[in-house]
Amino acid sequence: MARHDAIVSWVSDGKFTSGKYSRGHEWRFDGGAVVRGSSSPSVVPLPMSDPAGVDPEEALVASASSCHMLWFLALAQNAGLDVLSYRDEAVGQMGKDERGRISLTRITLRPDIVFAGRQPNTAELETLHHEAHEKCFIANSLRSEIVVESATGGSQSAA
Repeated sequence: MARHDAIVSWVSDGKFTSGKYSRGHEWRFDGGAVVRGSSSPSVVPLPMSDPAGVDPEEALVASASSCHMLWFLALAQNAGLDVLSYRDEAVGQMGKDERGRISLTRITLRPDIVFAGRQPNTAELETLHHEAHEKCFIANSLRSEIVVESATGGSQSAA
């Protein structure tokens, strides 16, 4: 099995003991990518949060969306489809889970997919999304409900 590493680093801005310290930090990945991270301004107010940084909740939503997309693309290609573009405006909803803890309780994926040539029918799309969800390592690691909404407004519970 594969191993995936990330380096998360934070340095004090000198305000730590006051509680008004910056939550800005860096995520570094093995390929060289560096991402500015921060707490969400909806959780920790400005200026302690950096609205330009990616918060952990956004990163989790993006991870679920990215994983689903990558599996969908592989499955679509294997099914003989020609995908021109895939854009997802994914949303994570915070709430209390069954244990009473605040968590991301639902992730809604809203992929807008453009195909060239043969257009898949609704049943084929639903099957591809279901199979992508079943194969997605991130979805398999989460307890949150993950739902895929079609571009026409219908939804399919993937979890």
